[in-house]
Amino acid sequence: MWSGGWVAAATLGPVVEPDVAAHLNTLVGFCAVRDVGVLSRDAVTEAAGGRVDVAVLFGGSILAGGDLFARAVTDDIAARFMIVGGEGHSTDALRAAMRRRMDWNDVAGETEAALFDRYLRERYGIRVDLLEHESTNCGSNVRNALGLLTAERVPHRRILIIQDASMQRRMDAGFRFFAPAVRVVNYAAHRTPVELIDGELGFRSPPDGMWPLDRYVSLLMGEIPRLTDDQDGYGPAGRGFIAHVDVPAEVARAYSALRATGVGTPRAADRRWADAAS
Repeated sequence: MWSGGWVAAATLGPVVEPDVAAHLNTLVGFCAVRDVGVLSRDAVTEAAGGRVDVAVLFGGSILAGGDLFARAVTDDIAARFMIVGGEGHSTDALRAAMRRRMDWNDVAGETEAALFDRYLRERYGIRVDLLEHESTNCGSNVRNALGLLTAERVPHRRILIIQDASMQRRMDAGFRFFAPAVRVVNYAAHRTPVELIDGELGFRSPPDGMWPLDRYVSLLMGEIPRLTDDQDGYGPAGRGFIAHVDVPAEVARAYSALRATGVGTPRAADRRWADAAS
């Protein structure tokens, strides 16, 4: 957990060109989808065309996603609330954040859903309706969430989804692939900008549990090849894990420029969690 102020990442190099931050923020703006300007019951209901049946927090989010979800529950944004997440590439980071934030020393082996559920109960006195503990990546997040809702006979024509900034657009594409009739409202857990301060990249006001900058850069860059609908991507022209996503030209240019500068490397899929798409 960052305590506040700006945080630089010397691992990305002591001197960075000014346009690098702009390129990274282009990726943030693209990946961290928010369909409404504010997370409120009125705004989400209007965007969904009616009361949302289920609000879902996905465990790949940083810790601040739990605080955001608590506000959604308090505002009674949806009829039901669910947390989805077993163990995957971000679980250890969430466990570490919970140790620091809550002084928990017994989180080894806990799933993402269990961690966020405990966090909401102990910090806010909030209990959610459903927990999913088996998913290991974005693809199984979506499939298992839909499967649990169906098994529990929970209506889910309209769903609010909250995921990490880096993975929100891919999560939306997963729902469009597996459940195209479902009306999804996106609200990324955060949209943390990157800034150039004294020649180094950093965050001025990072949210609770924010990724180290090198990790954030890797996550953001890793999404662009995954979202690109070609033979190497996750779309219908490639692996068929998500619906087609239009990657704007400015996003593709930003990604190419970042690769050329060597400022970071796209996150590689971890085969431990890749039963479908990690």
